[in-house]
Amino acid sequence: MRRALLALLLFSPACMVGPNYKRPPAPVPPAYKEQPPPEFKEYMRQATPMEGAIRGKWWEVYHDPALNALEEQVSISNQNVLAAEAQYREARAAVKVARSALFPTLTTAPTANYSSISTNLGAGVVSSGGIVGGGAATAIRQTYTLPFDFSWELDIWGGIRRSIAAATDTAQTSAADLENAKLSYQAAVAEDYFAMHGLDARAKLLADSVMLYQQSLDLTQARFRQGVAAQTDVALAQTQLETTRAQLIDVGVQRSAYEHAIAILTGRPPAELTIPEVPWITPPPPVPVGVPSALLQRRPDIAAAERAVAAANEEIGVATAAYYPTLTLTGVAGLESSLFQKLFSWSSHFWSAGPQAAETILDFGRRRGTLQETQAAYDFAAATYRQTVLSAFQQVEDNLAALRILDRESVAEDAAVKAAQQSLDLTMAQYRQGLVDYINVLTAQTVLLGNQATAIGILSSRMVASVMLIEALGGGWDASQLPHR
Repeated sequence: MRRALLALLLFSPACMVGPNYKRPPAPVPPAYKEQPPPEFKEYMRQATPMEGAIRGKWWEVYHDPALNALEEQVSISNQNVLAAEAQYREARAAVKVARSALFPTLTTAPTANYSSISTNLGAGVVSSGGIVGGGAATAIRQTYTLPFDFSWELDIWGGIRRSIAAATDTAQTSAADLENAKLSYQAAVAEDYFAMHGLDARAKLLADSVMLYQQSLDLTQARFRQGVAAQTDVALAQTQLETTRAQLIDVGVQRSAYEHAIAILTGRPPAELTIPEVPWITPPPPVPVGVPSALLQRRPDIAAAERAVAAANEEIGVATAAYYPTLTLTGVAGLESSLFQKLFSWSSHFWSAGPQAAETILDFGRRRGTLQETQAAYDFAAATYRQTVLSAFQQVEDNLAALRILDRESVAEDAAVKAAQQSLDLTMAQYRQGLVDYINVLTAQTVLLGNQATAIGILSSRMVASVMLIEALGGGWDASQLPHR
C-alpha cells in the first residue's frame, strides 16, 4: 500500500483530465481599413508593431501639465477604480484559498471531559464525594484528550490544480478589468478636459465678438445721430450684441458641467476643483497606431476576455475530474489520559491512519449536467472574447476615420473662415460708405461667427477623437503587465 501511495504521489501531476487550453482564434485583419492622417503615417510600423507605441502615461503626449496632474489622481482617488482594485485583491486571495487544497489539513480539538456513573452499592463505600451509606453512589470520571486530525485529498486527476488555474486566470481577468477601468476613466478625464477647453476657446471667440459688435453698435448709433442710418440698423446691431452676450453666458453652463465631471472622475467634490480657463488651439499630436495584431496585446478588455476563456476551460477540467474516484489520506493521533499530569507521557499516545477512496455511483445526471454547464460557459466566454476583439477593431477604425475626416474638414473650415472674414471686411467698408444696409453687415458677421465657432468645434472634436483612438489602442498598457501565475 505504501508503494502504491508513493506512486500516486509521484505520477499524479501527469494525470490531469480535461482539455488543455488554447487561445480561441480571433478575426484579425492584416491591416486597418482606415489610414491615419498624414502626420500619423510615420508611426505605422508593419515590421515592428510595438516600436514607438505609447508606454505608461499615455496622456503625456499632449504635453499639458494640468492634464497630467488630473490624470495622476484617477488611479488613487476615483472610487470606481478603487472598487475594481478591491475586486482584484479579492481574486488574488481566492487563488490562495484554491491553492491550499493541494496540501493536507491538520486540526486539533483538545477536550477535558467529566462524567458521572451511577452504581448501586450495598454497604457504605468511600466515593469521590466522601463516605456514604448503602444505596446509590456517584463516581466521577475525568478524561483529558489532545487529538490531531489529519486529512489530505490527493489530486490524482488534477481537479484541484485545475481549480487553482481557474482562480489564477480569474485573478488575471480581474487585473485586466482594473487596468481597463483606469484607462476608461483616464480617457474620460482627457475627453472632458479637451471639450471644456474647447468651450473656453468658444467663450473667447464670443467675448471678442461682443467687443466687435459693441463697436458696430456704437458706429450704427453715431450714423443714426448723423441721419445716415435708420433706427432699424440700431435695433439690429443691439439685437446681435445681446444675442451674442447670451450665448457667452450659456457657454459657462456647459463648461461648469465638464469641470464638475472632471472633479468626480478624480475623486473630489466639485467644490474642491477649479480649472483655469485656457482656450485650446493646438491640434492633436500623432498617435502610434501599429498593426492590428498588436491590438490583442495592447487592450486590457481583450486580455480580460481571453483570461475569462482560460478560466472557463479550467472549469471544464474540474467538472471532468468529478467523474473519477477521489483518494483521501486520513489519520488521527494524540494524547489521552484520565490524569492531566500524565497526559504528555508516551504511554498516553494513540494513533490511527489509512487511505479512503470514494466514487459516486449514481447521481442522476448531476455530473453530466455540471460538465455541460461548464462547456456552455466556455463557449459563451469564447464568443465574448471574439466579439470584444471585433469591437476593438471597430473602435480603432471609427476614430481613425474621425481623425482623417476631421483633418480634411478642418482645412476646409479654415478656408471658409478666411473667406468669411474677407466678406465682412468688404461689407463693413461698403456700409461705412453708405453703399449697403446694415443687414448686410449683420449677415456677414453672423456667417463669420458661425464658421469660427465651427472651426473651434472641429478642433475640439479632433482632440477628443485622438483620446478615443489612444483608448481604443489600449493606452500605454500591454498584456505582459498581467500578474504571473
